[in-house]
Amino acid sequence: MKILVVNWQDVTHPLGGGAEVHFHEIFSRIARRGHQVTLCCCSYPGAARGEWIDGIEILRRGPRALFSCLYPLVYLRELRARSFDIVIEDLNKIPFFTPFYVKRPLAGIAHHLFRGSIFRETGPVVGSIVYALESLALAIYRSRMPFCVVSRSTADEFIRHGFPPQRIAIVENCVDHHRYFVGDSPKSPVPLIGSFGRLKRYKSVDHFLQALPVVLTNMPDLKAIIAGDGDDLSRLKRIASELGIQRSVEFTGRLTEEEKVRLLRSLWFTVNTSSKEGWGLTVVEANACGTPAIAADVPGLRDAVKDEETGLLYPYGDIAALSQKILWLLKHPDDRRRLIANALLWAATFDWEHAADKTLAFLDTVVSQPKGASFFAGAPSGESAS
Repeated sequence: MKILVVNWQDVTHPLGGGAEVHFHEIFSRIARRGHQVTLCCCSYPGAARGEWIDGIEILRRGPRALFSCLYPLVYLRELRARSFDIVIEDLNKIPFFTPFYVKRPLAGIAHHLFRGSIFRETGPVVGSIVYALESLALAIYRSRMPFCVVSRSTADEFIRHGFPPQRIAIVENCVDHHRYFVGDSPKSPVPLIGSFGRLKRYKSVDHFLQALPVVLTNMPDLKAIIAGDGDDLSRLKRIASELGIQRSVEFTGRLTEEEKVRLLRSLWFTVNTSSKEGWGLTVVEANACGTPAIAADVPGLRDAVKDEETGLLYPYGDIAALSQKILWLLKHPDDRRRLIANALLWAATFDWEHAADKTLAFLDTVVSQPKGASFFAGAPSGESAS
């Protein structure tokens, strides 16, 4: 197949996150199987206008702030003539409204819908615009394109918004087991916990910081790591200073993959306080390195964490409950070892090669359907073609 994907960023972008890793891991494998994969995304300072990465043709067109406006013109002037077999839109906040101008078979990829959580990230004006555009996209897309989503929580959310279950396939985020594994390095000799991911307001890393004073009162030698970069970094550093815990918290900034793996292996456990996720990629990556997680009981994270088996869940926003969960896990090494053993088994079930298989089956189904036909017609009512 000749496959075109539009996404805001590629895996090299400084603001890239789980969505970019998901695309790259799956579609680089699809490219290695002989399919032609092209990604159109925004540019950033110092990036080439075009290059090939792991068999994927990367086309960067325009700055991030204007990319959603420019993409329809780029498609009509440059990409339409290339007669792709399928065009895929990676839906993330602001949609590209591809059904209005793409006449090829269409499909979507989605990690989660922002809906009300966008107001935790931005102000009421921008939040209202994003909310309205996402609402409009849902109304248009539900009858025009099937979606591949990364968790049962996201599939259920699409179904609640009127998408037929037959038009939804689930392909979870996975783990590169050649990179994320236990290795020989031991756990930190002093209590060490951390948070990983892009530093965005809706991910609520400030909740982690707010939970630490109680923990440090009981365990003053604790060290906490905030790994990652993003536009919430300066605010988080200010909160740590205001709480008087700055000496116990290290902000690492953006890490290389090698640094990330080395740190994941040394942590006693990770903490994920996000208000909503599509899945929980950093959670399962940590699991593969022998590190369990404490996470908020929200869509996506409750899919990635099996409560009291591979990690612990707590009610989102309940700082006292989070503090107690952290303290409990710090003080119970036998339970940590039990969670580690289960987390390793859990992570081993998520393999990118299998995800590529399922994604290709999804794309084959979309391309082979006559226009207007019901996708995944053989799937029983209420089930996805996962």
